[in-house]
Amino acid sequence: MNERADPERRDDPGRRGARPLRTLVATALLAAVVLAAYAAWALAPVDPSDARVVEFEVPRGRSAAGVADDLAAAGLTRDPRVARAFLTVTGADTRIGEGLYDLRRDQGFAAIRDTLVAGGRPRTARLLLPEGLRLDGVVARVAAAGWSEAVAADLAALLADPPEALRPDGLPAGATLEGYLFPATYDLPVRQGATELARALIDRFERELSDVVRAELVAIDLAVHDWVILASMVQAEAGGDDEMSLIAGVFLNRLDLGMALQSDPTVAYGLGKALPDLDFPGGDFDVDHAWNTYTRSGLPAGPIGNPGAAALASVLTPQRRDADGRAWLYFLHGRDGGFHPNLDYESHLQDVARYLR
Repeated sequence: MNERADPERRDDPGRRGARPLRTLVATALLAAVVLAAYAAWALAPVDPSDARVVEFEVPRGRSAAGVADDLAAAGLTRDPRVARAFLTVTGADTRIGEGLYDLRRDQGFAAIRDTLVAGGRPRTARLLLPEGLRLDGVVARVAAAGWSEAVAADLAALLADPPEALRPDGLPAGATLEGYLFPATYDLPVRQGATELARALIDRFERELSDVVRAELVAIDLAVHDWVILASMVQAEAGGDDEMSLIAGVFLNRLDLGMALQSDPTVAYGLGKALPDLDFPGGDFDVDHAWNTYTRSGLPAGPIGNPGAAALASVLTPQRRDADGRAWLYFLHGRDGGFHPNLDYESHLQDVARYLR
């Protein structure tokens, strides 16, 4: 007997392929959804509650893959593979600029990408230290030049109480680094810490302290620290380099005679004041302290600033006498803008009356 085929059991090649295709499409769609969700998670802020700044560096020539790895290592993105793909897909992989960036963990990766493409700040900063600057002025300049407040604070502590590794030759025990931070223009990495910064300034000073200078100091029986103290006083007193040798001569002559140095800038330094803020009627000059060269004879307790090359050299090449061999003992800067040295007290008083009153 011929059996009629069951239409429900009839083989249909088209029907056999439909189910696997639907399964494949569904699987692909599910995978796409999962990948999209994962990418969204990977590109979202790592920590929306953390607004602290993270300093991030892109070195010269760093690839986008390397930058993505560095971002993950710094905790700024969750998955470097997703970050790398995002940079490539958005065309940012070839536009990332080198330099330093301030990034945060509460930023999404799109914001981080935009910051990287905009370009970072230079990795070096120019630090300009003029002659005569005090320690606090050096610290302020460092902060203004681009170093962090934390580095500036650490530097202030190091300069006030230097460890043995930072102590230049001739620095007495207990002394600060005042006077040993050479005034110059420095181009330094902004990622340097306080120790490296201090080392750079001290190294530059020690270049001035050559073997020739050491021999000259020995010849005139002057200690390194006393040389720096005198140079800092000359720097503070002089209106220009051309006056320095004579001012150095006045101070050296007074020391030889046992006369008080009577230098206004030393009084200001000991009181923590700027020179124009000294109050003579108010009794500033009567306050006895280790830097008051009116109430105490000899050199002050330490340098009163950081002298430059001309001031340091003037102490080694002082103009101590006039053409007739008489010792210079006085000087003043008049209201006329002039520099007026004198040999005796009477002539000095006449110039005070003439140029200051």
